[in-house]
Amino acid sequence: MAGIHITDIESAINYWREKKPSPDGFSLAAETRALAEVYALMVFRHEVEVCEFTLPAPALQAWLAWYDSTPDTPCIAICSTSQGDEECKGCGRSFAEVQYWTEMRPAEKRRTWRRITILGTSWRFNRYAERATHSSGQ
Repeated sequence: MAGIHITDIESAINYWREKKPSPDGFSLAAETRALAEVYALMVFRHEVEVCEFTLPAPALQAWLAWYDSTPDTPCIAICSTSQGDEECKGCGRSFAEVQYWTEMRPAEKRRTWRRITILGTSWRFNRYAERATHSSGQ
C-alpha cells in the first residue's frame, strides 16, 4: 500500500487555492475543502501519510487532478539501469521502479518522487538540474 504523504496533500490544497481562490476570503472551493478535511485529520492524528484507498472520493479526485498537473516521470533520458546499475544515476529510481513505472499507481509514483527528491543524489538534482527542469515541465 502506498500512502499519500501530507506534503502532497498540502501541495494539492495550494494548487486548488490558486486555481479556485476564495471569492470572499473565507469560503473554500469544494476541492480545497475536501483536501483540507483530510489534512486536518492527518494533523490531528499525527499522521504523515493517508491510505490512498480510504481517501474520501472528493479528496481523491481533487488530489488526482493536482497529480495530473505534476511531471509524470523523473527521467532525464540518462538511464544507467540499462547499463546494469541497480539505481539510475540520472533519475535515482531503482531498476524495478524504472521497469514498472507505467504500471505504478499515482501514489506509488509520488512515493518514489519523494524518496529521490529527499536523497537528492541523482544527476537530475545536481549535474543535470537544468535539463531536469526543461524535461519535466517544472
